Amino acid sequence: MRDFNGKTIIITGASSGIGEGLSHKLAACGANLILLARSGDKLKKLQTILEKEHTINCKYYTVDLSDRKAWKETLIKIEEEHPTIDAIINNAGFGVFDTVQEADYQDIEKMFQVNVLALMEGVQSLLPHFVSKKQGHIINVASFAGKIATPKSSAYSASKHAVIGFSNALRLEVENKGIFVTTVNLGPVRTNFFQVADPSGNYQKSVDQFMLEPEVVVDQIIKALFRRKREINLPRWMELGSRFYHLFPWLSERLLRKQFNKK
Repeated sequence: MRDFNGKTIIITGASSGIGEGLSHKLAACGANLILLARSGDKLKKLQTILEKEHTINCKYYTVDLSDRKAWKETLIKIEEEHPTIDAIINNAGFGVFDTVQEADYQDIEKMFQVNVLALMEGVQSLLPHFVSKKQGHIINVASFAGKIATPKSSAYSASKHAVIGFSNALRLEVENKGIFVTTVNLGPVRTNFFQVADPSGNYQKSVDQFMLEPEVVVDQIIKALFRRKREINLPRWMELGSRFYHLFPWLSERLLRKQFNKK
């Protein structure tokens, strides 16, 4: 088990799934935590458990990242109340699977606000702090959807393309300032993500055998934390598929058309 004693780490989307798993594992490693999510009740319960089981400080902030004003106010509060922050794990995000023609534009706007703009604003807010300390780690949870676009995921894929592009540019800007930037590109993970993205459950059933368990993702993120790791790509076979896709996009779309249309 790694030792993060004395480190303070922000986790967005901390109330369930990968974020909740990270909270438990990081607390066990001695990290002090700043947890963010929409559900105050879940965060309060999680805080109580973590502080009871581990000798750490755990604070939480209830905020909906789709509400820019509330998010900005929360960032100001975090900066005022926590003079030392060592890392942020931008895990919050959601998707809605639909065709371009049938998509609700409000869903598209909300996806970009939560998946992209809130992430960027959080990073921009914390960056001066990291630069002044000459250390820090920014971990942005993206998706293989940001590398391989498929039908019914146009807006979601675009949002994750944006996260990857932002992260890649940021990494080059801060690489000589002691700051690490890591993107986490995932295939389907067994979380409540699909309750919103796929209410019918059809897509989830079609990929059930390929789904990652949240614990696998959590372990890899913790392994990479405070180390110079450009990307985490899970599962491995999807990373290989992504490389093939970028080398032979036309051929990939022809060969994988059936798989691409599983949503």
